[in-house]
Amino acid sequence: MTSLEELLVEWLPRQRWFAAKGRPVRAVEVAARTPLITGGEPLLDHLLLAVRFGDDSPVQHYQLYLGRRDQIRGELEHVAIGHTAEGVVYDGLWDVEVTAWLLEAIREGRQVGDLRFVPEPGADIAHDVPGRVLGVEQSNTSVSWGERSILKTFRRVTAGTNPDLELHRALRSVGSHEVAALQGAIEGTLDGEPATLGMLQDFAANSADGWSMAMASVRDLLAEADLRADEVGGDFAAEASRLGETVAVVHDELRRALGTAERDARELAAVWHQRLAVTTAEVPALAPHVDAIRRTYDAVAALGAPLPAQRVHGDLHLGQTLRTPYGWLIIDFEGEPAAPLAERARPDSPLRDVAGMLRSFDYAAFHQILQSGPDQDTQLEWRANEWAERNRSAFCDGYALRAGSDPRDQRALLRAFELDKAVYELLYETRSRPAWAPIPLASIARLTEEADAAR
Repeated sequence: MTSLEELLVEWLPRQRWFAAKGRPVRAVEVAARTPLITGGEPLLDHLLLAVRFGDDSPVQHYQLYLGRRDQIRGELEHVAIGHTAEGVVYDGLWDVEVTAWLLEAIREGRQVGDLRFVPEPGADIAHDVPGRVLGVEQSNTSVSWGERSILKTFRRVTAGTNPDLELHRALRSVGSHEVAALQGAIEGTLDGEPATLGMLQDFAANSADGWSMAMASVRDLLAEADLRADEVGGDFAAEASRLGETVAVVHDELRRALGTAERDARELAAVWHQRLAVTTAEVPALAPHVDAIRRTYDAVAALGAPLPAQRVHGDLHLGQTLRTPYGWLIIDFEGEPAAPLAERARPDSPLRDVAGMLRSFDYAAFHQILQSGPDQDTQLEWRANEWAERNRSAFCDGYALRAGSDPRDQRALLRAFELDKAVYELLYETRSRPAWAPIPLASIARLTEEADAAR
């Protein structure tokens, strides 16, 4: 009979939330096993898995709610891991009986071994509805119960409190309405330190994500031969402005909840230079712009005075926003997934979030015309530029309205943040989606031309 560990060596790399695709898995070890449901069917254990790689890179940890049955029903066959001496084992998050147990554990505040199920005071948690796995995420798995509650399970586990949970707790403490309210959390330990395993929130019913809305607006524009962006029925500028207001309010709430700090401009510029050097070595097409980018970074280093800093989202883009019937919500405060936890939790300039959103408008505008191939219509490019600039400007207008200061008043610093983000995007796209690389490369050309003109 095949052991569980042997089955997991084959099963784990096939999961879309597995963060080390393409790397050879040498072994999977069960680092910790906590029995949760110990009688009847299903049986349920929480597993903390240590994944070791053939290239001797650092061990990664993942969590798995391991269900066990003598036989599994048809709706669970697609998440079966295999047959062991203990029965058929499978990914338990897809089992409505398992998710019912997890929801009740949070409601009751249970503790089982090192696992703590922690409800938020006064939270209105769903009941008497089955859990349903949502199929929209890549690095996590979410289960919703009707239109009331949604549990996000962080598949990859790292030591320390996940910024998503930390910042949602902070925002709840100041009564924020710009995020889905926190209902509870699942917490454990890793290497003797606290670790965030999951968080339960209000489910944003009847919502649409900002990326999908922006893409629909661009499609409407490109389908019209003669109309400008402000004349098309799907004009997004009003929503971009409201989104800017929402981001400004969240920044103010984070300042009130967690205070302010400072960031050394020279240290920040050094990080940017390091990323630029790595990207330049891998992407020859960046070479014509490198000197102008360096000058932009050096100008920030020369500012001398520390930069105002605070806790920020850290990975803000249109896909991290939801439009509900009542307004915009900001979601997924984990920060840049590839960055170490300490870096994601470090105070930073609010302009990082502003720059991330401005870059996202460029992506939305040019993603669609990129699909037409290398011989793009210059008229389409002009119209995409018009859409991007209109919505970038509207976002900043909305942000300034609530923040009391316009991010464009710090244009040199904002441009540096945009360039660093675009350089990061260029490296990512070159490695993962080469067909998308022209989007950040074109933005880098535009931004460096603006910087040279300003000088």
